[in-house]
Amino acid sequence: MAQVSGSQILLDELTAHQVEVVFGYPGGAVIPLYDEVYCQKYNNILVRHEQGAAHAAEGYAKSTGKTGVVFTTSGPGATNALTGIADAKADSVPMVIFTGQVNRAAIGTNAFQEVDIVSMAKPITKAIFRVSTPSALASTIRQAFAIAQAGRKGPVLVDLPKDITTAMVHPAAQTTPATHHPTNSGQAGFTEVWQALKQARRPLFLFGNGAATEQASQLARQLILRTKIPAVATLLGLGIVPSDHPLFLGMGGMHGSYAANMALSNCDFLINIGARFDDRLATDPTSFAPHAKIAHFDIDPRELGKLVPTDYPVVADARDALEWLVAASQRENVLPHSEWNSQVKAWQTLHPFTYHYEENTIKPQAVIEDVSKLTAGQAVVVTDVGQHQMWAAQFYSYQHPKQLVTSGGLGTMGFGLPAAIGAKVGQPEKAVVLFTGDGGFQMTLEELDVIRERQLNIKIVLFNNHALGMVKQWQDLFFNRHRSQTVFKTQPDFQQILRGYGIDSYQLHSDNWQEELAEAFASPHAAFIEVPIPADENVYPMVPAGKANSEMILE
Repeated sequence: MAQVSGSQILLDELTAHQVEVVFGYPGGAVIPLYDEVYCQKYNNILVRHEQGAAHAAEGYAKSTGKTGVVFTTSGPGATNALTGIADAKADSVPMVIFTGQVNRAAIGTNAFQEVDIVSMAKPITKAIFRVSTPSALASTIRQAFAIAQAGRKGPVLVDLPKDITTAMVHPAAQTTPATHHPTNSGQAGFTEVWQALKQARRPLFLFGNGAATEQASQLARQLILRTKIPAVATLLGLGIVPSDHPLFLGMGGMHGSYAANMALSNCDFLINIGARFDDRLATDPTSFAPHAKIAHFDIDPRELGKLVPTDYPVVADARDALEWLVAASQRENVLPHSEWNSQVKAWQTLHPFTYHYEENTIKPQAVIEDVSKLTAGQAVVVTDVGQHQMWAAQFYSYQHPKQLVTSGGLGTMGFGLPAAIGAKVGQPEKAVVLFTGDGGFQMTLEELDVIRERQLNIKIVLFNNHALGMVKQWQDLFFNRHRSQTVFKTQPDFQQILRGYGIDSYQLHSDNWQEELAEAFASPHAAFIEVPIPADENVYPMVPAGKANSEMILE
């Protein structure tokens, strides 16, 4: 059998794993790899910064469920991607990142563009490999892809010395890519949860990112329908149950709905499927769901009991847990809880998500509601991080899991634009809308060039309040309005910037903004829509850090 280069083995393995696209940026250590990309005409999206490559791969993976793939060169190319890798780790995003490295003989000599990326990335990856021999390349790649998708998904980094990519070796025999099926802790845990659920008077479902798959979502909807038990979701769990479902109370936590947080604070049995009780949901773990027995289904045993004491911890994949619970609900009924359902309905009616109308002013919440109507609630919604992220969570009507692509755990400003590119590449047939702010947008706006080059029809809605709105909100509420470094005294002309990138640009005006918005969304091309909003528009409800979920500031 003829020998082939390490670079060819790498691309052949990607093909075997049905990788449709790579997000990457070339450099000295990966010139041999990019020469093979040229020869094979491999689909590499040339981002304009390696952080953009990682976030684009996240957007692709989050919206499709497939593994996102990144190529970077050594040194600064690899370190530039670290923020996106950390973001993927926090949100359990399956990715494989291939970083170039200096020749094996030069490792440890402070060679040009050498860094110890293996040590740097170890805390923010699920696994990390440095390929030490050419013969190990194929098996390492297969292992990396298997780990990225197994159990609790996450990023895996493969460091590639340059002489590995140029070495000539016999190709390894192609095998079916390995798959890992999660193991459950047994039927006993499921049975105990069901017996407790049958007796509960005020039960509540909580759905998180672990249940954000099409199969799990369908099962969750069946379970709610059969049991008539209300449900709340985390930020990354939005869409598992449709926003307009009569038993769905909305997002819980710091900027969650009044009904969701009151239900969390008053339920007597909480069934958590695929959420990790992070501090944006359980703002005070010591007072979280104080009247409830808690069942927690999670694929990662390390999450069980880590932050909130759990009465029924069960290691299980969300889909398996939901399948079992649906089957149980078909065999026997739970107790009726009409009084509880009436109570949560009353909370929904008492304090729904709302905002105050002001004449000659465009409210961001109204724009998001209008975008939801223009897209029939079917768009892939991508956000950056800040106030607009929470408004998008509150006011867009989500209908499907993975419909909201956002940075949950790490809260990374600059995530939005490249993630929207990845989402559109992964799902070209779907409408993709990016909600961003004037702060985060400027962190990665160089990726606009990718939108132009690839002719990606992405609608970018930029809310411009001339400030870092969320930090300013905290300063106003808790730091005596000391607006330290959160108000932009100067700003670029975004309209001119977008013209420079060759993208259609709109600026909404308060007297006819709805018509202007509809015109932009009707365009078959990418559109940038700048929306001037009030500088002091805040996100409510808000649970102050360290307070119980029931202690909401409502306005």
